[in-house]
Amino acid sequence: MKVFGIYPMLYSFFTRDNVLDRNAHRKQVNATIAAGSHGIAVGGLASECNKLSTEEKRQLLEWTLEDTAGRVPVSVTLTDNTLSGQQSAISHACEVGATWGVLQPPPVRGATTNELVDFFCQAASTSKIPLGIQNAPEYIGIGLDNQAMLDLAERAPRIKILKAEGPSPYISRLMEEVGHQFTVFNGRNGVELIDNLRAGCAGTIPGVECCDVQANIFDLWHAGDVTGATDHFKQVLPLLSFLMLTVDHLLCYGKRLAARRLQLGPVYDRGPSLPPDPANLATLDFWSNTLEPLPEN
Repeated sequence: MKVFGIYPMLYSFFTRDNVLDRNAHRKQVNATIAAGSHGIAVGGLASECNKLSTEEKRQLLEWTLEDTAGRVPVSVTLTDNTLSGQQSAISHACEVGATWGVLQPPPVRGATTNELVDFFCQAASTSKIPLGIQNAPEYIGIGLDNQAMLDLAERAPRIKILKAEGPSPYISRLMEEVGHQFTVFNGRNGVELIDNLRAGCAGTIPGVECCDVQANIFDLWHAGDVTGATDHFKQVLPLLSFLMLTVDHLLCYGKRLAARRLQLGPVYDRGPSLPPDPANLATLDFWSNTLEPLPEN
């Protein structure tokens, strides 16, 4: 299986009653596919995995697979702080038909790299689908260095994908030292998309709100139109940079932009959450006012 392209990380939309919004999720999935996304991701930080119960995480994955209906591959981030919990999440992902999974490290800041590698190896040992790991110390507070990733690749053949989260210099060095062992994606909402492609990354896992533009950039680049891809990227970069100030900032303003482009109506936040600020909403409008509604199937 070749994994590549733009995999938007789906938002968790909630109803006024603070439960997951089934209709909003279906519309989100259909729009991201119609926008040209090469796959779909669910269950990560932008899905507010830290605010979802185990049952809700599994519900989102099952809805996503139902709504994609095999049209694009689905990646699921598997978040649990225990080994048994990770293995249970992997088992569920295998059973319901996820294409590949991404393991997050348990947020134990004092853990050594050897302990993390052992944890990932044990978790992956039961998987029937390809796996990746999310290496996002900036956002999660813990991660692996490049040598530890090479050790992991040698010990855990099921772990074939790396979702890195870092600026261009980090990604360039990562690709030089580790890229031969993993299929590498960056996150960070696609802020470094062109530099990621220049470095040889397989793709990016951004938010939903600009997935049509980012999928077009990816396709132009791989069609050999470097100038066209770069010009499109320059147009959207100020917006992406504003949205990706922090994960909480993205959840507040990125989700609102996605809702606007999906024509969903009001956004109901699940607390604790960053409240929208009028000045920031004005900045969001300034940089996004040329974006039309996302296409519908």
